[in-house]
Amino acid sequence: MSGNVGMEALIPIVNKVQDAFTQVGMNSVIDLPQIAVVGGQSAGKSSVLENCVGKDFLPRGSGIVTRRPLILQLNYVEKGEWGEFLHAKGKKFTDFDEIRREIEAETDRMTGSNKGISDIPINLRVFSPHVLNLTLIDLPGITKVPIGDQPPDIEFQIRGMIMQFISKPSCLILAVTPANSDLANSDALKLAKEVDPEGIRTIGVLTKLDLMDDGTDAKEILDNKVLPLRRGYIGVVNRSQRDIEGKKDIKQAQAAERKYFLSHPAYRHLAERAGTAFLQKTLNQQLTNHIREVLPSLRSKLEQQLTSMESEVKEFKNLGMSGGREDKSAKPRMMMQMVNRVTHDFEEMIEGGGNHVDTTSLSGGAKINTIFHFRFPGYLNEGRLDEKELRKEIGFAIRNIHGVRSGLFTPDAAFEMTVKRQIETLAPPSMKCIQQVSTELHEVIMKCIDKIKNYPRLQAEIDNLVSGYLRECETHCREQIQQLVEVELSYINTNHDDFIGFNSTAKDESVKDVQNAGSESQQPGRESKSKLIKKGWLSTTNVGLTKGLSREYWFVLYTDALAWFKDESERDQKYYLTIDGVKMKSSEEEEEGGGLFGHRKFKIQLFHPNARYLFREYRELTLYAKDEDDMEDWRASFLRAGIYTHRSQMDMEDLEDEDHKPKFERLFEDPQLERQVEVIRTYVNSYMAIVRKTFKDIVPKHIMCLMVNKMKVFIEIELMPSLYGAGNPAELMEESEDEVRRRQELLGMYDACKDALKTISEVTAKTSSTPLPAPVHSNNHHSSRPPPDLPNRPTGRSAPNAGATRPAPAPPGGGSRRPPPPSRPARPN
Repeated sequence: MSGNVGMEALIPIVNKVQDAFTQVGMNSVIDLPQIAVVGGQSAGKSSVLENCVGKDFLPRGSGIVTRRPLILQLNYVEKGEWGEFLHAKGKKFTDFDEIRREIEAETDRMTGSNKGISDIPINLRVFSPHVLNLTLIDLPGITKVPIGDQPPDIEFQIRGMIMQFISKPSCLILAVTPANSDLANSDALKLAKEVDPEGIRTIGVLTKLDLMDDGTDAKEILDNKVLPLRRGYIGVVNRSQRDIEGKKDIKQAQAAERKYFLSHPAYRHLAERAGTAFLQKTLNQQLTNHIREVLPSLRSKLEQQLTSMESEVKEFKNLGMSGGREDKSAKPRMMMQMVNRVTHDFEEMIEGGGNHVDTTSLSGGAKINTIFHFRFPGYLNEGRLDEKELRKEIGFAIRNIHGVRSGLFTPDAAFEMTVKRQIETLAPPSMKCIQQVSTELHEVIMKCIDKIKNYPRLQAEIDNLVSGYLRECETHCREQIQQLVEVELSYINTNHDDFIGFNSTAKDESVKDVQNAGSESQQPGRESKSKLIKKGWLSTTNVGLTKGLSREYWFVLYTDALAWFKDESERDQKYYLTIDGVKMKSSEEEEEGGGLFGHRKFKIQLFHPNARYLFREYRELTLYAKDEDDMEDWRASFLRAGIYTHRSQMDMEDLEDEDHKPKFERLFEDPQLERQVEVIRTYVNSYMAIVRKTFKDIVPKHIMCLMVNKMKVFIEIELMPSLYGAGNPAELMEESEDEVRRRQELLGMYDACKDALKTISEVTAKTSSTPLPAPVHSNNHHSSRPPPDLPNRPTGRSAPNAGATRPAPAPPGGGSRRPPPPSRPARPN
């Protein structure tokens, strides 16, 4: 049996709370505070610590005995008493005398046998049915003069060692001071004051009261009149070395201590609040206070956990599956609920919204949107031929159509053949778009049915049915897109409103230009009247503006000149440029900071090939169109005005390739063929812009209609009948072993939470806490005059000063002292 009866009274309370929380998966929820014993050498620290535990197990001797910190972890067990050291794992020490010898041996192994010290702690765990789960710390005694192998700065080393532990807010400090020394010089009180200036966690312990000189006592200290503490002082009488050597147990020592306080004239009035038993009571009350302080937060956690489980527990009970019992007739109803959940989640992930929005990556409908409007247009552009290859293809087509003859007119067949080859390149990116949407839909399905993984047969059947239907939808969608390509190939509509060959009078005039190409080259002296070709807005960056800035002007293109004005009224002309000998080049570039949402700038540059000035001090004029269609329209207009695309000598290749075939650039030695190629290339680009625009719009619509929407309808309407047709609902709703175990654990935890809440209510009702004493203030060693004596109470709250031997001193200057108003003296809990 332990010598700490108060601790034994707390054990069933703490264990009841711990057991309740262990059942709900909240282990070690009550973290009891550490208790550190601080004092000088031979102040009686070890005896005080042993009294707290109720066991005799620490080394004894003169001088510095504790030379390494001892961290003692007490652990409650139902049966047996033993100790274990961290440095000797797996070995149980059932003899506490052997534990003492192991502490001494381990200290010597680290510090030597000549009084050396170390800050490496010894970790000891004691298991007993008479202790609470808390930590006690025995620290080396404070010393100032090194002896033996001790370092010169031993005082600072020990101080740092002590501060390392008592600085923790959860550490309760027992400041031990011997009564036969000057309290004003107590290092323990000084260190405690540094880390706990408010005195909230410091208890003064006065030892060796029985060793004071004759005629002296510590009454005023114990009455908290000298260097008062918020929790006051507690006097104890420990066993002497002779008592220890004589094997006097702790219970006998406590009885002798009790007799001492009751018989001593100076301490008789405070016998109820002095001694080891009262110190134990004070510490146990602090543990009780701590338990009561944490119970509200634990109650809140339990209530939150209970609330989080209620909906699922209610669902189990509604399905007849509570208490481990299963209602077979409820399985079809539960399967319907599972399917409805999958339907709702699929709809939510495709259409957006809901309570669970992914904030880390795109998925579902958002990702499909990205495929439609960002990836698919890029895939369409990847299939486009570059300008050089396109011109080469058109040139070969024209020459092959003309055969041995030199054609005077641009053949329509070259345009149609080139356009059809370009249309065929739109099929692969469209199929790629279908594949990516199909993959994303399948991922959405897998995420939705992942929530019913506890029913593996149902999950597998839904995956099989939905994935099979998705494959059917994908196949049908591919067929429709392929048919769309064939539709485009079946008829090349050159009368389309957006085709530049049909725009305004462009078609007739461009034909005339082509027809006159040969005759003009044969009649260089022929005069032609200037005609209007095109008007419109363009932006430019090099008309007296700061570099990098652009401004819009109204441009008017004639057959022999280009003029631009401030606005469409054409009153304020900025410049008039003759275009004889001018060449052009066009391109598209991404604006700075483009990225996923960047915009493209469509640029046309006009210049003289011989690098002479174009107008004013500028060698080139850079124009920006509002979009790709606008740029193609202007390029075609410039071609009609005789402004052709420039090719540098660096682009020209050898006349023959490795197979001695004529190179394409050789063809452009014919100016008439060059103009025909440029006209067809412009028409091809214009027509393909229409077709690409159509595909950008119609392919996503086909996918939405034939895949996404059909999947939504299938899951919502046809999935449930398909499941009934696939098998027995009772078989499909067979749970996995993990789900059965989880349901049983959930229901058990739900009941355990309710039991734990009931336990907390019982503990709250059966225990009480004591308020923290009010702060004390003192300007010198003596506090203000104490209050009048209060009658003795068996509860130990305050004892009369019956044993006082010293009369109260008169105030300076004589006269009678006026008693202060009654109040209770500060004392420990």
